[in-house]
Amino acid sequence: MADTNLAQAVEAANDASAYDTNIKFLLADKQILARILKYAVQEFKDMAIEDIMASIGEDIEVGTKPLDAGLSNMGRINASGTEDNIPGEGKIFFDIRFTAYHKEAEMKFLINLEAQRTSDPGKLGYHLENRIIFYLARMISAQKQTEFYHSDYDNLKKVRSIWLCLDSKEDGESIEEINLSRNTVFGNKANPYDIDLMQGIIINIRGGETVKDSQNTLISMLEKLISKTSVEEKKRILTEQYGMIMTTGLEGRIRTMCNWSEAIMEQGIAEGMKQGMKQGMKQGMKQGMEQGMKQGMEQGMEQGIEKGIKKERIHAIERMIQANLTKEQIMSCGYTEDEFTEAESILYANA
Repeated sequence: MADTNLAQAVEAANDASAYDTNIKFLLADKQILARILKYAVQEFKDMAIEDIMASIGEDIEVGTKPLDAGLSNMGRINASGTEDNIPGEGKIFFDIRFTAYHKEAEMKFLINLEAQRTSDPGKLGYHLENRIIFYLARMISAQKQTEFYHSDYDNLKKVRSIWLCLDSKEDGESIEEINLSRNTVFGNKANPYDIDLMQGIIINIRGGETVKDSQNTLISMLEKLISKTSVEEKKRILTEQYGMIMTTGLEGRIRTMCNWSEAIMEQGIAEGMKQGMKQGMKQGMKQGMEQGMKQGMEQGMEQGIEKGIKKERIHAIERMIQANLTKEQIMSCGYTEDEFTEAESILYANA
């Protein structure tokens, strides 16, 4: 099975559009999930990593279809639409869904993990907290006729929705919890029943190469995982500092994620420089002066690089459409409405 994982990673490395997909598959590795549960979900904090890994079910689903996840000796990952569609309520798409069974507490957890580029309401058009509550509510309501039947509400399973936000400022790393609370506003009635059925967790991590190492173990690990550090350095850090085993599946996803992030920019710059040189020479010759030539080349290269990057982004969207991703999934990767429309029109024109 290891060869299957490696072959898929090598094959996928030619496709820059799969970068966001591979981040999700990387996060869905049981070794990563176990550490997220230990350091972000209170019920698992006293468990050993190995025990948490054993508690995670074989039903890990990643909400995207561009490549098959294959198998690793650390656990199965299923490529799936992870689509939740309730008539009259619309569709939602989960990034990663899985179950974990806490043996000591004899308790099953339904868990959802989302990778979010931004938590800024100005960019999202809504407050992320409201979306988290909506996801939690759907994870609860979806249990009827699956986890419990008729009026057996005490058999509801606990749900945890974990949101990994990637746009915190240099001093903005944090872990937040959103919980139900119960308060007696009149009288002295004791309320012994613990209503910890649903909880949202927001993990805010930072990007950039100059941020200081976080004092939080989980945030530090995640920031290193998505950093621009080389593949070999990431492997060394994850192995030596966090005790991970470099299966071919995990190693392949780390390598392709690092390569893909550079591929779009490199292709865009190369194309832009080529166009910029031509345009700059043309403008410079028209002006007929050395200064004009220099200015023309600078302007042309700048415009050319911009056009080149845009061209690669459009190509990436085209490949995702061909891979049967929905518009919602593509837009969640940071592409604009105009870019999606342009890519779609190109595909239809060439059909």
